[in-house]
Amino acid sequence: MQPPNQPQQPFGGQPVDGNPYAGHSGQQPPAPSGTPYGQQPPAPAGTPYGQQPPAPSGAPFGDQQPGQGAPFGTPAEGAPFGGAPFAPAPPARNTMLLGVAVALGAALVAGILYGVIAGSIEREVGYAAVGVGFLVGFAASKVGGSGPAVVAASAVFSIGAVYLGQLVGISMILADRAQVPFFEVVGDHFDTVSRTWSQEAEFMTYLFLGLSAIAAVGGAKKAG
Repeated sequence: MQPPNQPQQPFGGQPVDGNPYAGHSGQQPPAPSGTPYGQQPPAPAGTPYGQQPPAPSGAPFGDQQPGQGAPFGTPAEGAPFGGAPFAPAPPARNTMLLGVAVALGAALVAGILYGVIAGSIEREVGYAAVGVGFLVGFAASKVGGSGPAVVAASAVFSIGAVYLGQLVGISMILADRAQVPFFEVVGDHFDTVSRTWSQEAEFMTYLFLGLSAIAAVGGAKKAG
């Protein structure tokens, strides 16, 4: 039973003195305008599914501009982790063939120079033979690496270079003694040059050939 003389308070009346919440009929007070915990503002027209509008230009966390490198963005073309694309290493076979070609060219040039020196002084010089081998091996290995094929080709071409130099030296000596042009001796009497080399060959001749091969291996190891 309600005590007598107790005033009834309607649900929608004014709040009772000292009780600010008594006057509301079970509803929460509306959130003030601009409150951080209020409702989000409606999405602009044309934005599907209520997505957020795009970040303004220059925003630190917005979309990356084209051409800018992003460490966690989409990988660049040809780069697996978004870095700059790297150039593939050249094939080893092409490098080896280039080294062999350089060895052949260096052997021809060094062999002719060796022959000119030997023909001018009419004797062979051991240091010159060693220099020929070292030059061939060093140049070939500098370009083609110090692989077994390049080293072996340098040794073989060095022997051929010293042999070519010896033939050039003999041809110069024969041309000087016969008073005929050098190219005439080489072109018309090359059999005579070869026969003279076989007759004049001695221990030192073969030693110089061997020293050139050893020097070629040393030059290749030095360059590698």
